[in-house]
Amino acid sequence: MREVQTEGILHTGRLERKLRQHYFVVTCELAPPQGATIEPLIKKAEAVRNHVDAANLTDCTSAMVRMSSLAASVTVMKAGIEPVMQLTLRDRNRIGLQSDLLGASALGIRNVLCLYGDPPSAGNEKDAKPVYDIGTDTLISGIRRMRDESLLMGGGKLTFPPSFFIGAAASPTEEESSKRIERIRKKVDAGAQFFQTQPVFDLAVFESFMADMNSSGLSSAAPFIAGVMPLKSAKMARHIREEVHGITIPDDILERMERSTSPEETGIRIALETIEQVRKMRGVSGIHIMTVAWENVIPVIVERAGLTPGDSLP
Repeated sequence: MREVQTEGILHTGRLERKLRQHYFVVTCELAPPQGATIEPLIKKAEAVRNHVDAANLTDCTSAMVRMSSLAASVTVMKAGIEPVMQLTLRDRNRIGLQSDLLGASALGIRNVLCLYGDPPSAGNEKDAKPVYDIGTDTLISGIRRMRDESLLMGGGKLTFPPSFFIGAAASPTEEESSKRIERIRKKVDAGAQFFQTQPVFDLAVFESFMADMNSSGLSSAAPFIAGVMPLKSAKMARHIREEVHGITIPDDILERMERSTSPEETGIRIALETIEQVRKMRGVSGIHIMTVAWENVIPVIVERAGLTPGDSLP
């Protein structure tokens, strides 16, 4: 385990320690508020604090303007939750990215998830110009270089390096094994240390994906945390299936949601069934609960699944 010690402060976060010690982790996603107030976010954090090992703070997901992931990460950290700061390439060039990273590390944020980011056309500022100065692999390798070599992306020397546990996203889509493996290997080679996947609905596709990660040794190189998204309605299920790239919802799940007289409860049951199955799969090191304006269901799912943050892997 990499531990950076400065003036007696341990710079390795809880999420990194638990994954390296082979604990089954629970993470979740919290959306920063659409306004200049932290009270709603603090309430969300307090509600899930005892049920998760860490929480992702999204970075203007779906290109919708929200409080910055950096400010939101500091807020939940003060509320007692370890944050995973999401960082997208859409809104900043390499100067802005590195500036935010240095600030985040100085403020005690230890986990960062590197993402490409939805295009501005998906959000509420459709005329905004996208940046996409660099690619995700370049961002990952740049953070690793800042941390391990005290060098900026352009080669300039840092007087004090940041300390980060570097994460990346994984999409368990239905494609050739060689393409899956190559896509993930590039991120691992760049410096990715853990992966959080897109929401899992098609268990057969996900099991095939994990088999590739295991046979290639990639799941040993970096832990995989399986995404779980409770569906709230049949309308939500149809929207994800038809509009969200990289997520597959099988016919049987859509039909269950459409037939249900209590869709929220059915969505929770599907999520619980998914958790039960992915926990049995080799190479899965945790679950990542993603909700859409339904954060209060996170403790319900964790408790009903019989999970405790930090449960040991078999």
